[in-house]
Amino acid sequence: MESMKRAFLKIIILGDSGVGKTSLINQYVNRQFYNEYKATIGADFLTKEVIVDNKLVTLQIWDTAGQERFASLGVAYYRGADCCVLVYDVTKPTTRDSLDKWRNDFLEHANPLHHDKFPFIVIGNKTDLQKNAENNAIAQSWCNGKGNVSYFETSAKNGNSVEEAFDTIGQKALEQDTELTKEAYPSPIQLPQDNNKSHEGCSC
Repeated sequence: MESMKRAFLKIIILGDSGVGKTSLINQYVNRQFYNEYKATIGADFLTKEVIVDNKLVTLQIWDTAGQERFASLGVAYYRGADCCVLVYDVTKPTTRDSLDKWRNDFLEHANPLHHDKFPFIVIGNKTDLQKNAENNAIAQSWCNGKGNVSYFETSAKNGNSVEEAFDTIGQKALEQDTELTKEAYPSPIQLPQDNNKSHEGCSC
């Protein structure tokens, strides 16, 4: 473990109030689900260490409030994110319709280096409840239209596909972090050596 390269990755979870953002994070990090609903105020985060591509990765997963009145508080936490997760409730089409709003809001305030390349993941949560097949097909079509964004349907209550979704989130975030590191620290230019030039004596 000590010999592994380490990475610190910031994940932002966005979506309307009540779609299960907090429950998804708790299920992934703590393997727990709470039936009592408590709205997130502002933003909070949990961390989890995982291994991705032989790197020990610390995921800092930010849970943000979905209510409109807290929108201005959340944007301060967007910058520096390595991946953005958009969550909607598979039983409520109106929460799916908000995906564009949340995506645009993130891009505007986080202002990533490459808007068209920044990794988004879409999660349709609450599959333990009655699903709306048409609603989910529209969400999949939306993902395809945004550059084949990865799409998962999960249940924070019973844990279905939660681990799989966050595995992909970690992978996408690490790829983003690696790409930015390459741009910030490009490979040094190797100057050609003139082996025929004599270095002995003085040329003055």
